[in-house]
Amino acid sequence: MPDKMQDIELKLLLEALYRTYHYDFRGYSMASVKRRLMQAKDHFGCQSFSMLQDMALHDTAMMPKLLAFLTVQVSEMFRDPAYFKAIREKVLPHLRTYPSLKIWIAGCSTGEELYSFVILFREEGLEDRTLFYATDINPDALRKAEAGVYDIERLQLFTQNHRKAGGKSSLSDYYTAAYGGASFDKSLRNRVVFSDHSLVTDAVFAETHMVSCRNVLIYFDREFQDRAINMFRESLARKGFLGIGAKESLRFSPYVDSFIDFSHDERIYQKKAA
Repeated sequence: MPDKMQDIELKLLLEALYRTYHYDFRGYSMASVKRRLMQAKDHFGCQSFSMLQDMALHDTAMMPKLLAFLTVQVSEMFRDPAYFKAIREKVLPHLRTYPSLKIWIAGCSTGEELYSFVILFREEGLEDRTLFYATDINPDALRKAEAGVYDIERLQLFTQNHRKAGGKSSLSDYYTAAYGGASFDKSLRNRVVFSDHSLVTDAVFAETHMVSCRNVLIYFDREFQDRAINMFRESLARKGFLGIGAKESLRFSPYVDSFIDFSHDERIYQKKAA
């Protein structure tokens, strides 16, 4: 099929998903979306995006499976340990001054980053006064995050990252291993609210003291990036913190002047007081 025709079918598919299921991928990076939907098309045995659209519209049970292709679910605990070390050593001294805290993990996927935050805050004595919001657009990913069970072979990397991030305990203190899986302690979820939330279509839902949204913005076009950054700006309390991915930046955002470049190498910003 000619590329032009395929691109038309792709746009029609994205429009159909938005109108039917209210998942808006129209402003995502088209190269990334096309690559993922090509994989989905092959997986479901469709010869075209039009066939994929027909299946998605007439089989509601298919949408969660399609979301698995459209949303990124590659993560690890304490990913980029320097980021979490900077939070421990540079950000938490500021957050300690608040009597209560709200932390938003936006695009939490299957929960690895969430548990990294909860463990870090527990080690620093801040968990009991913190409420963690874990949000994602993929309900299957949220269910996995709430279950907190990961393949045992991933734990070696998780443990190394935790140590490099300045961990003050053994990561094994927080999980039980059995039958090839590692189940993280239920107490880590005592202060967590899991919720379906879209950075593209939903609104701010709470005032927060830190937002961590890493390796999500790179999949958006400029308009959606700006929308998300503005949402974070509106959500953050005065002098609150925003952490983004290593390949992401606020440099070209119209809201860049609302932030201080707090920890440049780790992509941590602080909302200005005024």
